Amino acid sequence: MKKRVLGNSLEVSAIGLGCMGFTQSYPPYPDKEDAIRTIRKAVELGVTFFDTAEVYSMFANEELVGEALRPFGDDVVIATKFGFDMGNVYFEGTARPVELSSRPETIRKAIEGSLKRLQRDHIDLYYQHRIDPKVPIEEVAETLSDLIKEGKVLHWGLSEAATSTIRRAHKVCPLTAVQSEYSLWYRNPEAELLPTLEELGIGFVPFSPLGKAMLTGRFDASTTFDKSDFRSTIPRFQEGNLQHNVELVNYVSQLARQKATTPARIALGWLLTQKEWIVPIPGTKRVERIEENIGGADIEFTAEELQQIREHLDSIVIVGARYPEDQEKLLDK
Repeated sequence: MKKRVLGNSLEVSAIGLGCMGFTQSYPPYPDKEDAIRTIRKAVELGVTFFDTAEVYSMFANEELVGEALRPFGDDVVIATKFGFDMGNVYFEGTARPVELSSRPETIRKAIEGSLKRLQRDHIDLYYQHRIDPKVPIEEVAETLSDLIKEGKVLHWGLSEAATSTIRRAHKVCPLTAVQSEYSLWYRNPEAELLPTLEELGIGFVPFSPLGKAMLTGRFDASTTFDKSDFRSTIPRFQEGNLQHNVELVNYVSQLARQKATTPARIALGWLLTQKEWIVPIPGTKRVERIEENIGGADIEFTAEELQQIREHLDSIVIVGARYPEDQEKLLDK
């Protein structure tokens, strides 16, 4: 597996593994032992970068990732996230809804829980999951600076943050990475985010690089999603919009046929060509998909091919928002 560097010094595999889907959003879920075997197989295949969060399945995802990666110690990089007040869940396991919170005391409570669940004495990369409008980003950055000095955090980052927020945070405590959605069917980061990250020397970690599996070619105009599947709540996957959006899927499949590869590898290979400091984290629960995805690091495009792809993408209009309305409200704009 090829390696890349986020920020100034965090070396990771060119393609990571998003672990959320092992326990939430995209059923069916594997049993614990199967999930552990899959994550460990990813390490054998060369993946060294794994993404989780305390809020995924109310701590269960971190526990899974921690147990699966315990044998590998510092040979792997684990990224997790804070940014919610988990309330009584910390102590009583209640179903109380989580709320945005990046108060210093909330962050410190969060990291102690994450360290325990991940079975580590430090967090490799610690993201603020969502921006808390009630807490100045400078205060958050100061808290992370303290945690870095204490050795509990090695690197920190932001998720779904506006460029103005990134600049303010970076000025107080340098960021190593920013995580946001970016793919062939969501290219908004190209306008402001990528130039800002390049200027500041911050790495970029695109989540949903396969468009929540849309770009793999698995879905067509007749696909429907069960209510337990997160995609059923996303406007661009809903009836009417989906039928329009398959135009992009067909185009990616066409590119894959031309290069005798798979649509997933085309999508990931394209992302990797955009900047050398981009590290996508596709999520999957199956070893064969991990094997397929890491092959995206070997896909090459000529300058002429990239220009043709960009021109074609510019001619395709994707219909529908990328989040349900209640989650759109949490984004930093």
